[in-house]
Amino acid sequence: MRLDVISLAPEAFAPLQGLGVIGRAFAAGIAELHCHNPRDYALDRYRKVDDEPYGGGAGMVLKPEPIYAAFEAIPIKEKRRVLLMSPQGQPLRQDDLKRWATNYNQLVFLCGHYEGFDERIRPLADEEVSIGDFVLTGGELPAMVIINGVVRLLKGTVGTAASLEEESHSSLLLEHSHYTRPANFRGQEVPEVLRSGDHGAIARWRSQQQQARTKERRPDLYARWLKQDPEPTPDRQSQP
Repeated sequence: MRLDVISLAPEAFAPLQGLGVIGRAFAAGIAELHCHNPRDYALDRYRKVDDEPYGGGAGMVLKPEPIYAAFEAIPIKEKRRVLLMSPQGQPLRQDDLKRWATNYNQLVFLCGHYEGFDERIRPLADEEVSIGDFVLTGGELPAMVIINGVVRLLKGTVGTAASLEEESHSSLLLEHSHYTRPANFRGQEVPEVLRSGDHGAIARWRSQQQQARTKERRPDLYARWLKQDPEPTPDRQSQP
């Protein structure tokens, strides 16, 4: 997958190249990252990319010309999706990461800065995405979050693909708890069922854990999960 980022701080993305399995995915050619600085496409010798907003107000606004020039210089691959990082966008969900990782060969990220974008930049994007109800100084961190989440889903990035199917948010439910050695740590015991060798009992226990944990910590997700599968099950009936 090709990943293109339009950003005034392209150096912010350098750490991704050496970040664990994500860095190895880039090294192996599973994904490739290209950063484009709008200042390189500015129209004046001062490389000006922002200006005062019409109508007055605080802050500066990113000009459309350098953003469009940077965007139009990016090679186009088949099945491309353009994402604009914005606190006004749709909240990011795991399903979005799966959709982008599965259906597209190229993602382009538009990262804002200063007070925001000139409104005429928005039509470049297919989607506007937010990582939460808060505001940051730029779109670089949200873009890195999405890049991390997408690349780890690409085939060959994670050694055990089955682990991706069991983690939190893969089916709306949060992941069950995990334990490893020692069996007793400062008086805290590993549940007996996990040491029983009974794989059926372990699977049922983990399912109950997922449901109970989601109901307690994220009732909104639990309600969505119930609507997705309204038929009662033994696991659901037996949980607190």
